[in-house]
Amino acid sequence: MAPANHYDLIVLGSGPSASRIATGCAKKSMTVLVIESRQLGGTCALRGCNPKKVLVHAAELIDHVRLADGRLVDAGGARITWENLLQFQQSFVRPVPDRTQETYSKLGIETIIGQPRFVDTQSLTVGDRRVSAGRIAICTGSRPRPLAFPGSDLLTASDGFLTMPAMPRRLVFVGGGYISMEFAHIAARCGAEVTVIEHNQRPLKGFEPHLVDMLVQHSQDIGIDLKLNASVNSVARQGSAFEVKFAREGAESSVIADMVVHGAGRVPSTEGLDLKAGNVESDDTGIKVNEYMQSVSNSHVYAAGDVVASSQPKLTPVANQQGRAVQKNLIAGENTHRPEYGVVPRVAFTVPPIASIGLSENEADQKGIKYDVRVGDLSDRGSLRRACASVAGHRVLIEQDTGRIIGAHLLGADAAETINLFALAMKFNLTAADVKSTLLAFPTNAADVRSMV
Repeated sequence: MAPANHYDLIVLGSGPSASRIATGCAKKSMTVLVIESRQLGGTCALRGCNPKKVLVHAAELIDHVRLADGRLVDAGGARITWENLLQFQQSFVRPVPDRTQETYSKLGIETIIGQPRFVDTQSLTVGDRRVSAGRIAICTGSRPRPLAFPGSDLLTASDGFLTMPAMPRRLVFVGGGYISMEFAHIAARCGAEVTVIEHNQRPLKGFEPHLVDMLVQHSQDIGIDLKLNASVNSVARQGSAFEVKFAREGAESSVIADMVVHGAGRVPSTEGLDLKAGNVESDDTGIKVNEYMQSVSNSHVYAAGDVVASSQPKLTPVANQQGRAVQKNLIAGENTHRPEYGVVPRVAFTVPPIASIGLSENEADQKGIKYDVRVGDLSDRGSLRRACASVAGHRVLIEQDTGRIIGAHLLGADAAETINLFALAMKFNLTAADVKSTLLAFPTNAADVRSMV
């Protein structure tokens, strides 16, 4: 093997946190190598948030048209043409690798496509090449959680759903998290027969239960078959289709699908890195880091994004904050910055979306916080009635002693945008009275926030 090429920094991965670290350090005249095991650009831009949102927008459009049929418009034969939609979606995805490479090249960042593997605390191999660095940043993201039941290898990963050439007639989603519920709503609006198998009593764990129940009812109303409190036993080929066997209330049943999609969670993508050889401590939750995003066991290594063991949600804004802290620490040459998260909003882009920020009622109870809950069904509000929306609601938690907003949970057509107003209010400790006293443009969905608090 050739002698090691030495760099100031090696970055593993090329997603949001990785690119922030690599480009920021390169601008400070550090020699930087990026190693990416797949295409340059990362999951969010290529196989996650951005291409998914294009599909979600199509589902929202067709939903709006169908809801408005006979009242606002004549829907006629309005439908989603998957092939056209996919072509448009790929117009966002295709330029990313070349654009990323161009950015890196202009900054003098070297790139290698291949699987990196630690050989010691500062060195890695990629194929037959050995490289080393004063600092290594691990930003390899996450991957689908391994499943143990027979036939789990027959499942299609989320990136496979995003690029399938045609919409299958029958789809089964294993798990009831973000991926399954978002894709289920897309597929249902495309006319597919959709089944979601979830082992808990409700999907979308972590979102407000009352609003999830409303979304579950709405999902069933549009034809999504939710098998709750059910566990998949096996998946087997049946001709050109698949038979999915699942257990529910002690009895086994089955459903036939043309595609079975993995939506049963993700785990940190550390497979193949040989972290033990690099003395990088990790467990099932990810790489162990200190408050500065530095490995607790190898001072040469930092990590950011979904690969990190963290109590923060695995979201792009969180990865960006972690990447920003790592970049600043590497440039400073010492640990001076910690990620500043504040309160982090979360959205599941179902149709309509469900959003959450801050404490749930259960969490507030566990902390012993005294609070009031503002609860409402917003579907009769003019802002939503104008769009012929059929389901919407909110639950907002107000601390009794201070009047501060400590949690907000929304379901409805504009929830993904409106939750950001609550993020601002909570970031700057605004009270419910502060929000009520703020004049907002009317008639808008945002103006409804005043009535929620």
